Amino acid sequence: MRVVIAEDDALLREGLALLLRSEGFDVVAAVDNADDFLTLLDDTDAAVLDVRMPPTFTNEGLKAAETARQRRPGFPVLVLSAYVEDRYAAQLLAEGAGGLGYLLKERVGKVTEFTDALRRVAEGGTVMDPEVISQLLSRRRADDPIRTLTPREHEVLGLMAEGLDNDTIAARLVVTETAVSKHIGKIFMKLGLSTSDSGHRRVLAVLAYLRT
Repeated sequence: MRVVIAEDDALLREGLALLLRSEGFDVVAAVDNADDFLTLLDDTDAAVLDVRMPPTFTNEGLKAAETARQRRPGFPVLVLSAYVEDRYAAQLLAEGAGGLGYLLKERVGKVTEFTDALRRVAEGGTVMDPEVISQLLSRRRADDPIRTLTPREHEVLGLMAEGLDNDTIAARLVVTETAVSKHIGKIFMKLGLSTSDSGHRRVLAVLAYLRT
């Protein structure tokens, strides 16, 4: 898999490149700004982008991700952030499509989790950082349908948001896949997700975390 990295911090940029190469990824370039990333778009299969890059250090990475996916619909992008910025996460996932991820930079140190997340995004999955999920959940309104979920359903939805499939969720929770499927069915019902949304229901469930 050919990957481009866009990260303005030189130490982290080189560290990411070294880490991904050691895990079998073909890092075609590691750049320090969004414009250079976009010039490399046609030569790569996926990207790892920092949210904040020159010149304003606000949301250049996010804008670059959106531009990339306008030019190449479905282009896999894993966005990294130093802090929990839920408005950026919401904006990134607003299109309701796969091939997107939002992780905190601290997750990079957990190599297996980080590389698994990148692979899931490259395969069309949606990945949210568990810390982002935790903070968003704590901010829900009293009348939010999320509040009607049981503790186990919260766990299942959180793992879904991380981009895990039913088999992996079952293994994490030490339950059967059938039990996981039943929990997911109840989650969809409580969040008002129609059975006709089968292609994107998991993504829509993740987005339910982000609505204010």
